[in-house]
Amino acid sequence: MTQKNIPFNFVFDYLIPLEVTVKPMFGFFALYAGTKIVLILRQRTKHLEMNGVWIATTKKHHSSLKNDFPSLRSIPAYSDGTIETEWQLLPADADDFKSSVIKVCELIKHNDPRIGRIPKPKDMTKKKRTN
Repeated sequence: MTQKNIPFNFVFDYLIPLEVTVKPMFGFFALYAGTKIVLILRQRTKHLEMNGVWIATTKKHHSSLKNDFPSLRSIPAYSDGTIETEWQLLPADADDFKSSVIKVCELIKHNDPRIGRIPKPKDMTKKKRTN
């Protein structure tokens, strides 16, 4: 996989010198800095309102992040517009999209505690095959 296949690949320029791992998942691209998932990049033809850069965070940080990023919102398809989701979206169609994404990358480089989550380990016992 090359970066040219990844939407919004300019993020990699702004995450230098971090070592970033990209993991494709369900047509999205998850970006990890070390063990933390920090961003998901999404650009699809269905559900355009979900396109953009998803930020891994928690609800306790939403208010302060929204002060820094006015276009930030919950993922619409997961929240149905009524629930505040943990993940937050910088929508691709926002006027401040690129500048906001660059600012998020700077926060990630400075290890801002509001961004990034360590995924829960997968329970391998659930994957046992039954014969």
